[in-house]
Amino acid sequence: MSVSPSPLPLPLPRSVVVTRLRAAGCVFAEDEAQLLTTTARTPAELAAMVDRRATGLPLEHVLGWAEFCGLRIAVDPGVFVPRRRTEFLVRQAAALAPPRAVVVDLCCGSGAVGAALGAALDRAELYAVDIEPAAVRCARRNVAAAGGQVYEGDLYEPLPAALRGRVDVLLANVPYVPTDEIGLLPPEARIHEPRVALDGGSDGLDVLRRVTAAASLWLAPGGHLLFETSERQAQQAVATVARCGLTPRVAISDELNATVVIGTGPAAPPSPYGNAVHGA
Repeated sequence: MSVSPSPLPLPLPRSVVVTRLRAAGCVFAEDEAQLLTTTARTPAELAAMVDRRATGLPLEHVLGWAEFCGLRIAVDPGVFVPRRRTEFLVRQAAALAPPRAVVVDLCCGSGAVGAALGAALDRAELYAVDIEPAAVRCARRNVAAAGGQVYEGDLYEPLPAALRGRVDVLLANVPYVPTDEIGLLPPEARIHEPRVALDGGSDGLDVLRRVTAAASLWLAPGGHLLFETSERQAQQAVATVARCGLTPRVAISDELNATVVIGTGPAAPPSPYGNAVHGA
């Protein structure tokens, strides 16, 4: 028979919060205690937040937000938490985006990637998609700040047909954990995040193949598809991109332990009229 922990004394000294978090196995207990104590509006709310964190709820779900690319991204319970390594994906995309870029963020989750890229670019036209209703509700709050639109559905299916052939930057933070390895994930992810945001099929590349197969229909001439993967999956991912008519390359960040594959579409053929002005 398990015994419930004793109620926390109110108001909570910070040392008590740190001790409780350490006892629950939180490696960065002092940092987490600082975030919790500065976010809670009342001693009772702080006690409830500490209790939720001690039972294993991800810190970001307890706080209601995650820091990502310098932004505070709203993250509701049950929604995939943006990883710091994914900031590298945003940096790569920002470096490739033309002025007034048309950007699509597939598998957007909380909308962190699209919101961060929209904040980094000047007057981008931003669209985001996710299949999970909870993620879509969350993403709408985050992407609205960048003036973007969020759609609920499976990959490209809900996007406006008028976007075909116009997308300059196509981001896809696809799930890439092989099904048999889901059980090896930390409990915070395995228990509290939606499986659809984690499970990439038998080899982890099922969703990626679907994204890549249709990418050329949506990309503008010279447009770019970018997605995160693991280092050991990168060569398979590169081959998949190449088979779909895009020119692939791999970018790696040792600092963030991040691997990003970039597929670039063919540029538009030169006009037979050169730079001549028509109708003169």
